[in-house]
Amino acid sequence: MGIRAQVKERTRRLKNSENMLSGVAIASMLESTVVPIPLEAVLVPLMQARRDKLWMIAFMATLGCLVGAIIGYGLGYFLFDLVGDWVIETFSNQEQFDSVKQQMQRQGFWFVLTLGIAPIPFQIAMLAAGAAKYSLFFFVLATVIARSIRYFGLAVVVYIAGNQAEALIRQYKASAIVGLTLLVLLLWYVSTLF
Repeated sequence: MGIRAQVKERTRRLKNSENMLSGVAIASMLESTVVPIPLEAVLVPLMQARRDKLWMIAFMATLGCLVGAIIGYGLGYFLFDLVGDWVIETFSNQEQFDSVKQQMQRQGFWFVLTLGIAPIPFQIAMLAAGAAKYSLFFFVLATVIARSIRYFGLAVVVYIAGNQAEALIRQYKASAIVGLTLLVLLLWYVSTLF
């Protein structure tokens, strides 16, 4: 059975489960920490099937991601010397991580916000924020904004487009991500002028 078929089967089982919302939170937490599979593959069909819980699904996905982000931040903050090398090798490389860490120290909020929207592994931002001892408050704020844009954006598309949402998201996902990333980068640039 292919990955796509497995995801569809698990989504079908999840949508009828009494533990659906906690399952979404756990899946989101895992996706933001150790499982580099886009959560949209589960969320969009689930949102389409359970429109009665549309906004709660988006909220639980955001909440799960936030918990995962705080875990990743904590790993970077407290355990980077022990696990940092493994994470860097698994999700990136040393040069990319060093660049991220320097960027975090200079422009952490905007950096986390951008990585939370852009299709770049968010694990890098979490570890870098913790390893750089970046403000937990601003890290959480940027994470909540970025992931709310992601998950509630999906909910809005499902709310408006209904069963056509999955096809629309597949068709325009790259354009939407580029557009949002450019908008955040523009806001980031403007913030450096003041």
